[in-house]
Amino acid sequence: MALSNAKTIFSVCSVAPYDRSTGEFHGILRVLGSSSLSLSTELVKLNGGCNAFPWSVASGLTTGELSLTFREYPDFVYQVFLGAPAVTNAAEAGGSASSPENKSGALLEATTGIADISVEAGAEADLKTTKYIVKAVGADTVDVFAAHSADFLSDDLKIASAILVPDAGGTVSIPGTGLEITGGSGAVALTVGDTAAVETKGINSSSYDVTVGATADSVPEFGAIVVSAKDGGALSEIDLFRCKAGGMPLGFDENAYSESAVTAEAFYDSSRDGVFSMRRVED
Repeated sequence: MALSNAKTIFSVCSVAPYDRSTGEFHGILRVLGSSSLSLSTELVKLNGGCNAFPWSVASGLTTGELSLTFREYPDFVYQVFLGAPAVTNAAEAGGSASSPENKSGALLEATTGIADISVEAGAEADLKTTKYIVKAVGADTVDVFAAHSADFLSDDLKIASAILVPDAGGTVSIPGTGLEITGGSGAVALTVGDTAAVETKGINSSSYDVTVGATADSVPEFGAIVVSAKDGGALSEIDLFRCKAGGMPLGFDENAYSESAVTAEAFYDSSRDGVFSMRRVED
């Protein structure tokens, strides 16, 4: 009788983290560079006397590490790996602008300052995904600066100079941005140097927002299903019962897709009396 074929595992197909309490999947990672489970056991040696070799060797602590390299960023990865829940937004056929906020002084003021900075009706196509700073440069004039996605007028990222803020609630466009400024209800009297910020999003099919590092953030424990590619009709699957991640680097490299390398500790789950299970199924 001939030997059977080798039981091989080829490549990685997907990783699906799940909620340990409900069993529900957070989502799936498919654009993977690698996935590996490292099981390392410390060997405790008894040495002494003139013997060059240990008298005895015992098994010490075992560490299980799940290493993931992925090249996609679905919204759930921030929650699972950083403890920062993402807010997923519906499509915005007309783009959007955040509520403007004062950064220095009181440029935003309903009577004598700027009453609002908002999307200009009919100019939605000009909206860009960026952040703007509006700065008072005169008693009734402002300059506007953009973080990116703009034709800058100078090295300080200025995109518009000396825009006149109208009195009595009048409006004025910020050219090329899809935004307009509404003046205060009275006579405008700005304090030079005061600034305000507003963020915009261009017309979009979806978006999400994440704030990382909030005091209430807590990195959760999670389970994960790791699945190999199907090699010659065989598929291998690992179910990691209990994991916790330790950060998620974000790479922005020149002329390359971003990838993130995450390491998670796999540890004992008393309810399932183990660390992970594995199965291999052949057609």
